[in-house]
Amino acid sequence: MDDMNHLDDEGNVRMVDVGSKEVTSRIAVAVAVVEMAKETRNRLFGGDLPKGDALATVRIAAIQAAKRTPDLIPLCHPIAITSVDVDVSQIETGARIEVSVAVDGKTGVEMEAMTAASIGALTMYDMIKGIDRGARVVCVELISKSGGRSGQWRRD
Repeated sequence: MDDMNHLDDEGNVRMVDVGSKEVTSRIAVAVAVVEMAKETRNRLFGGDLPKGDALATVRIAAIQAAKRTPDLIPLCHPIAITSVDVDVSQIETGARIEVSVAVDGKTGVEMEAMTAASIGALTMYDMIKGIDRGARVVCVELISKSGGRSGQWRRD
């Protein structure tokens, strides 16, 4: 049986045993994109929203989400994250949220990075929905990962 299989010998879902894996430095980077009206984007990045500092709120929400991923994704291992970096940038169609998560551990942080980007994007929507109901999260994706047995991977 594949040691990374989430099914036991009887086909029941289980958490993968990572006990025998080596501790390595692992980093994952994920991105979420929120599309919005140009006026909304200008207000967001100009700090002129009725709900306050949306960019700080998005960063805090993303960090908190990375730390809480095992509570949200059933088969994720609780891990001791060493860092979470969140960058929110203005793009033509709205905002790009990039999250980098690092750990020295036996399992990767891809799900933590994607969860953080997702929650950051949903928090952004919550902060702007009062002025732009048409805003939408259009993308959440893993950009890169490094460390562990499978080494490096980068989206083309």
